[in-house]
Amino acid sequence: MHRGLRTAAERFGDRAFVLADDEVWSFDRMASASDALAGHLSGSISVGDRVAVMTANRPEFCVAVHAISALGAATVMVSPAWKPREVDHAIALTGARHAIADGTAVQLLRARLGTDRVLDLDDPALAQVLTTRQAPPPAIDIRDADESVLVFSSGTTGMPKAVRHTHGSMGHAVQHWIASLGLTPDDRFQIATPPSHILGLLNLLTAAATGATIRLHRRFDLDEILRRIESDRMTLEMAVAPIALAMADHPSIEKYDLSSLRYIMWGATPITPSVAERVTARTGVRWLPAYGASELPVITANPIDRPEAWRLDSAGLPPDGVEVRVVDLESGLPLAPGGVGEVQVRSASVMAGYLPEADTAAAFADGWYRTGDVGWLEPEGWVHLTDRAKEMIKVKGFQVAPAEIEAVLHGHPGVRDCAVFGVPDAAAGELPVAAVLVDSAHAVTADELRALVADSLATYKQLRDVELVEEIPRLPSGKVLRRVLQEQWLARVGMDAG
Repeated sequence: MHRGLRTAAERFGDRAFVLADDEVWSFDRMASASDALAGHLSGSISVGDRVAVMTANRPEFCVAVHAISALGAATVMVSPAWKPREVDHAIALTGARHAIADGTAVQLLRARLGTDRVLDLDDPALAQVLTTRQAPPPAIDIRDADESVLVFSSGTTGMPKAVRHTHGSMGHAVQHWIASLGLTPDDRFQIATPPSHILGLLNLLTAAATGATIRLHRRFDLDEILRRIESDRMTLEMAVAPIALAMADHPSIEKYDLSSLRYIMWGATPITPSVAERVTARTGVRWLPAYGASELPVITANPIDRPEAWRLDSAGLPPDGVEVRVVDLESGLPLAPGGVGEVQVRSASVMAGYLPEADTAAAFADGWYRTGDVGWLEPEGWVHLTDRAKEMIKVKGFQVAPAEIEAVLHGHPGVRDCAVFGVPDAAAGELPVAAVLVDSAHAVTADELRALVADSLATYKQLRDVELVEEIPRLPSGKVLRRVLQEQWLARVGMDAG
């Protein structure tokens, strides 16, 4: 995985690779620092080790990942937002014996692994190490099948699983992402998603492989992101649902010059057309919907070379090297175009498996990765996503997709955000409930929103209840924590989940 950076350093040298605040890291500087760190760690980290990395979004994250790879070890990507219980789970599950961290994560990991097994990126002595040029560590025979990185699944239904990727699977994913984004050495883009997320890592590796320039942000600040698009003349922007919503709601986004952008990529969750359309109407910038997963990073994208064909109602087409099919939710048999079922994918970029290993078998069907997403295909291969299989609400035997109801609610001018989830019902089995965040400038009632859905959708899709809330709980990727909303609603009404 580290060879992409070394090749880029040979090709692009002093060209800017990573920008962070006012600091500029060239390709050569990044490769040199990675080699220096690998040399520094070579006496303690061995081939096959797993090394936890728990840092903020900073250039040294990229240094650490490439150094670990050069030593034949694998990076365990731990979210800097995690609390002790979650960190304990990650360490126990992966067996990581060493770590690289910053901030409060240093003491958190040292308490678990030992002081001399956790490298502090803010240690002044380390800065001296990273700026001392030295020869690359001796080449290690690394095979495509060797483990390179472990990233954690979102854990919307329980403690997250570790997703194991190899050097080969990540290499294929990088090539798929380059093709999907149409990335060249002249591109510049930003990363505000957490470094522990698969998209953050994929973007870093892809930029290194193409010679593109990236700007890192330690935290999400929309005005800073918009300012940097203007000042750095960014050519593309990455967005997940919360970022897209923040852009749509920004009171003065028109004051920023965003004309350098070729597009904004929407990923991690199905696109919300009304939100995307509001951003385009206000900025003139179009959206490029794409679709991937931690287990298989690039599944589809709208065709980068045919902007006239881009559309908001589809996640796009699979790139070369990726196959997509849809199977019946009950029988598992492949469906013809138009049939709604589980989306399954086959590609060399798929994960090697999960930890716990016992969870791996259920994730595959005859060599196809089971995404757990519900959708359908057009005859030409365009992929449509309707919902998560586990989140489908079964009302009197009918499958109800929360996203369909959410799309209706988003069409109301007073709705800023919403999420639909199922609750038990003695007669129907389940019924949908909506949690809605409304715009304070609009006088919106729960009855009004319930009537909107009733007028727009079939009887069995009508809402049992509408809860006006102050926040929709989401993961950093934008995925809604429906289980949290369901538990909160059940507690309020005094019902049992069973």
